[in-house]
Amino acid sequence: MFNYIWPIALVILSNVVYQICAKSVPKEMNPFASLTVTYIVGAVFSVIMYFALGKNGDLVKEYSKLNWAPFVLGIVIVGLETGWIYAYKAGWQVSTGFIVQSAVLAVMLLVVGYFLYHEALTWNKVVGVVICLIGLVFINYK
Repeated sequence: MFNYIWPIALVILSNVVYQICAKSVPKEMNPFASLTVTYIVGAVFSVIMYFALGKNGDLVKEYSKLNWAPFVLGIVIVGLETGWIYAYKAGWQVSTGFIVQSAVLAVMLLVVGYFLYHEALTWNKVVGVVICLIGLVFINYK
């Protein structure tokens, strides 16, 4: 059970801290300058964790296994983080911005899961999406 729960707990904790950090980037700072520091720290931390937790310790051998995904993921992560920084600079609240994003993302990932990965599209999921969309109305109602 622990192996099932700890990754999601890590994602949740990391997302909370991530949103706090993204909102705390100085408004007058260029997001891309901020992200250069973010990625240098991330790269150094990744290397440290690779050697601390890795079993074989051959980083060059691991790099030989690369496909397109890590390269595109790097670009997408910059877009994701830049989008959040600009969203907070534009005035989005932490309490609503993430919920709006998550609800829309959930709908889009249901479609992606269905068409790309042949995941089941059940009535429970459809009802869940409807509830999320209704929730968006209430969250954004002033």
